[in-house]
Amino acid sequence: MTLFSRDSLVHKNRLLLRKTYLQFALLACTLPAPWIAQAQTVASPFSEFLAAPGSAGLGFVTRVERSPYVGGGNRKDLLPLYLYEGERFFVHANQLGIKFVPDTEQRIDVFLRRRLEGFPEDGQPAALKGMAVRNTGVDLGATYHYKQPWGTLHASFLHDVSSVSNGNELALEYSYDWRSGRLALRPSLSVSVRDAKLNDYYYGVLAGEATASRAAYAPGSGTNVALNLYGSYDLSERWRLLGGVSVAALDSRIKDSPIVRKGLQPSFFIGAAYDFGSYKEHLWANEKTPTYVRVLYGKAGADSCHLAKIITLKCADLEQGKPTSIAGIHVGKPFIEKLNDWPLDFVGYAGVVHHNDRNLQANGMQVDLFMKAYYYGFPWSAKVKTRLGWGLGVSYANRVPYTEASSQAARNRPTSRLLNYLDPTIDVSLGDLIGSRNLKETYVGVGVSHRSGIFGSSRLLGDVNGGSNYLYTYLEMKI
Repeated sequence: MTLFSRDSLVHKNRLLLRKTYLQFALLACTLPAPWIAQAQTVASPFSEFLAAPGSAGLGFVTRVERSPYVGGGNRKDLLPLYLYEGERFFVHANQLGIKFVPDTEQRIDVFLRRRLEGFPEDGQPAALKGMAVRNTGVDLGATYHYKQPWGTLHASFLHDVSSVSNGNELALEYSYDWRSGRLALRPSLSVSVRDAKLNDYYYGVLAGEATASRAAYAPGSGTNVALNLYGSYDLSERWRLLGGVSVAALDSRIKDSPIVRKGLQPSFFIGAAYDFGSYKEHLWANEKTPTYVRVLYGKAGADSCHLAKIITLKCADLEQGKPTSIAGIHVGKPFIEKLNDWPLDFVGYAGVVHHNDRNLQANGMQVDLFMKAYYYGFPWSAKVKTRLGWGLGVSYANRVPYTEASSQAARNRPTSRLLNYLDPTIDVSLGDLIGSRNLKETYVGVGVSHRSGIFGSSRLLGDVNGGSNYLYTYLEMKI
C-alpha cells in the first residue's frame, strides 16, 4: 500500500488556514452531532423536532462515546444545540444548508456538515503519541430523501472541502418515524462507503510515525455500518427531552490499524431542548409584526473582569494596556410576545460585528446568531419601560479576536473561531425618558458581548476554556 507522507499531511493542514473562502463553511460547526463521530448518519435525529417553517430551538446534549482509538477510553462532551427550520434554510445537528421540496414524498438537501472525527482533544493516549493530530473537517454534501408510510430512504454524498482529508463518502440510510402520544422514536440503519483518503487520514499511520509497536499502515477504502435509535419526549408544549444510542461497526481494514480499538463503537446521549415555535405561525402572519434593529459600540473588558463580575456589578473595568473595540448591528424578529401573558418576550437575532484590533493584528468580522429573552415587568415600567435581556446563541469570527488570542496564549490554551455567545443587556425607553411618544419603542442601554467555550467542556467549541467580554452601549429601534 502507498503511504502518505508527513509533509503532505502538514501541507494539507496549512491549506486549511489559507483558504479563506472556507471561513463560512466552518459555520457548519454550529450544531453538534449527538452520536458517535464514526457513525456519520444521513438523517438528523432532530430533523422532525422543528417541523413548522420558521421554527427555532435551543438546548443541550451530553454525549458519551467509546473512542475508536486504542487507549482512548470514553469521551464526555457537553454540546450546545442551536436549531432552526426555515422555508429553504435549515440547521440540523452538525450541519446547515438549503433544501428543495418538490412534493411531500421527496426532499433534496445541499449542506455543509462538520465531520466530528479525529484524535481526542482532551489528552492523547499512548497509542497516538508522536503522531500528527487528525483534525475535524467540513464536508460539502447532498442528500436525497424519499418518504413513504413504510419509512424513509436517505442517500448522501459527502466530500471534504476543508482540505483536511480530501476524502469522500457515500452513505445510505433507512429510518422509520414512530410516535405515540408524547413519545417519538426514530430507529435507523446506515451503511457508509468511505474512500481511501478519508480512512487513511483518520485511521492510518504515516511512515514517519511508525514505531516498534506501531507499524505504518493505510487501511484504504471500506464500509461502515451503524444501528441507531433516537427519541424525544414532550415534557410540555415547548420542552423536549432528547435521548439516543448508536452502535457502529467499522470496516475490518480500519480495525486492523494499530491505533484502532477492536470491537463495536457505541455512543449515548441525553439532553433537552426548548422549541420557540414558528415566528410565521405566531407573529409574521400579522403585518404589524415589528423588526428590531440595534446598533452598538463597545470596548474590551479587562481580562480579570469576568462576565459574572460584570452582571453582578462587581466590575466594569476596560482593558487599558492594549484596548480594542467593536461596532456592529443586530437585526431581530419576535418569536413569542408576552409568554403565558407574562411580561416576557423572545426575539431571534442575527448580526455582524466589526473588530478594531488597533493594529495589534488584522481587524476581523464576527457573525452572531442568538435567541434573546426580554423581561419588562418592573414596578416602574409604566412610567419608564425598562427591559432586562439575556441572549444565548453562537458566534463565529473569521479571525480570533486579539483579546481572546492574547489571553489564551498567556495561559497556553487553545482558541476557536466558533464559540458560544451570551448577550446580557439592560435598557430603557428613550421616548419615556424624554417624553416623546414617537420614540417610545426606541431603547438605549448597555450590554456585554460575551464569547466563551463553556469552560472547556465542548469539543465542538475547540475545548476552549476562556473567551472575551466587550462592554458596549447601544440604540435599538423597533420598526
